[in-house]
Amino acid sequence: MKTFEQLGIRIPEILLPKNIDLSSWSVIACDQYTQDKNYWDKAAQNAGSNPSTLNLILPEVYLNSPDKQERIQKIRRTMKEYLDSGVFAPANKCFVYLERKTAFGRTRKGLVMQIDLETYEWKPFSKANIRATEATIVERIPPRKEIRKGASLELPHIMLLVNDKEHILVEGAGKLVSKNKPLYEGSLMNNGGSITGWAISSEDDIKSVNEKLDAIATKNTAADGSTFLFAVGDGNHSLATAKAVWDEYKDELLKNGASEEEIAENPVRFALVEIVNLYDEGLTFEPIHRVIFNADNKKLLDFLAEKLNGTVKETVSQKELEKNVHDSKANFGFAFIDKDGSQKFFVLETGITDLAVSRLQPALDEFIKANNLEIDYIHGTEEVLSLGKKPGATGILLPPIAKDSFFETINGRGPLPRKSFSMGEADEKRFYLECRKLFQ
Repeated sequence: MKTFEQLGIRIPEILLPKNIDLSSWSVIACDQYTQDKNYWDKAAQNAGSNPSTLNLILPEVYLNSPDKQERIQKIRRTMKEYLDSGVFAPANKCFVYLERKTAFGRTRKGLVMQIDLETYEWKPFSKANIRATEATIVERIPPRKEIRKGASLELPHIMLLVNDKEHILVEGAGKLVSKNKPLYEGSLMNNGGSITGWAISSEDDIKSVNEKLDAIATKNTAADGSTFLFAVGDGNHSLATAKAVWDEYKDELLKNGASEEEIAENPVRFALVEIVNLYDEGLTFEPIHRVIFNADNKKLLDFLAEKLNGTVKETVSQKELEKNVHDSKANFGFAFIDKDGSQKFFVLETGITDLAVSRLQPALDEFIKANNLEIDYIHGTEEVLSLGKKPGATGILLPPIAKDSFFETINGRGPLPRKSFSMGEADEKRFYLECRKLFQ
């Protein structure tokens, strides 16, 4: 059996505040509500003068604010203040199994672990244990590096997906601790639902987690010996930033004569993440649809039919269009106003067996570039079809995300195109909660 170290996993030393009040301590991921300062004003009101993770992060709504540097410096000071003034209880060396009940009536299960950044790679066609699911935009890394470099604390909002159809890892961990006293529990602010977490720390429980993780790794090992253990679900750019910061810091350590042991055990080499089972019933995978503006619709349909080896069929109603797309893993729907002013609905039937968006987007990019068109990315079927009723807009419905082919597609084709899928609603994203020491 492979050890945690061989699998790129370590047991973290979790820091939580004393007498934790989650409604003020825990706050949503910084990359949510990036155009809504009112949300973050409400978060500040909820936090009040209490210790809060809001004081340890930079919401991206402020990335271009003139006082950004002041905010970053204040974050640095607050991290040290929380560490020095006794805000935190003694560190707890453990994994954390959690159950997050969202305001949408769903319960998602997770397992907080520490991953070795040396086992992660975001570049396409990587054979690393941990791989990106969507294309990484390199320009988004530098602003995040400003915040992570030299930070005393790390707070995770990264969620990694594990290909575990038998539900043995995360759900198995839940069975181990279900009768134990929770490490934390409470309600989350601003429609965030509630969360409960249990420590996994006994020798037997740790061994059980190791066995389950090794079994999944074995099942996801290819003929060439490479293992695809985790796929990045949320926080792709944050994990890429952690990797970039570690690579730079490692170079500094090596130049200063650091030993192999110092390199192997340095806290900056690792990142806290939440592991979520791809097949968790509480994890919704929604396709992100497309709208093309000012396209020649017939030309677009003919082009895509040829590129995707598909067949174009007109449908009689919006309801039939939705059914033909939603009941398939390979069909695309088109809604637009025809030249005579009537609403038209077409289905492009294809035989695609991997994730449909991985085949559609490259073809769309080619057509858009050749015809100098604009594209937008839309969440929700109703909005796409509503836009399809406006002159000059072509709404394109994508089929449901096929979980069965998710890992296979990324393994064979590399990261998915930008804006491929969404993991739940904005309020269901990970909230900052657990911390660990980073730069000492």
